Amino acid sequence: MTAYDGDALPVQVWRHASPLRRELVGAGRALQDGKVVNLRLASARLDGLLIRPGETLSFNRAVGNCTRRKGYVDGLRLAGGVPIAGVGGGLCQLANLLHWLVLHSPLTVADRSEHSVDPFPDRDRVVPWGVGCTIVYNYVDLVVRNDTTATFQLRFRVAEPDLLGELLVDRPLAATYEIVARDEEFVRRDGAVHRRNEIWRHSTDRRTGDVSTDLVRPNCARVLYDVDPELVVGG
Repeated sequence: MTAYDGDALPVQVWRHASPLRRELVGAGRALQDGKVVNLRLASARLDGLLIRPGETLSFNRAVGNCTRRKGYVDGLRLAGGVPIAGVGGGLCQLANLLHWLVLHSPLTVADRSEHSVDPFPDRDRVVPWGVGCTIVYNYVDLVVRNDTTATFQLRFRVAEPDLLGELLVDRPLAATYEIVARDEEFVRRDGAVHRRNEIWRHSTDRRTGDVSTDLVRPNCARVLYDVDPELVVGG
């Protein structure tokens, strides 16, 4: 994994814009503003990085420890699904965006930890539930490995009102990728409501049009918001 000061690689794999601020109960304006400060600093650490064949990207190693000395401030974090203040808070949004980009490529997700709770309903959600990541320096990480012969490049920047992410590559890829959620349901388990689904990836061969499908991962998390009892299996 190396930094790159030249021109951007020529082929776009995937691009996504993630809103910087959301209406979340308990998350005041100051924490959301602090999150934006932290995302600017952390995004700069990833922007332009190359992942060459055989290389591995660790989110924690690339971004580093987010301390006040480095300019990080109190931002929005979730502890058990509850919004709290924390130095460097908000970087899960950057990890989530990185993971979403990687899922649309042949890069390998070598390590990723999901959220154990689902804290908010799907207001204005544009990506499937269950593709997010948990990041805790220095023992809960997102690790991506390049098992291909191509070189990939990350591009990230804060451009109000969004966090922008882009994955580039040095040559056209053999396939395109679509990420979908299946078997979405709410179930009651041990007196609590849980949300379940499966994340699948459809890969379409650019030359033949053949489609292959693989399971990315199943998800299950305890729900922290009210769900209509009629939607809960076993409810």
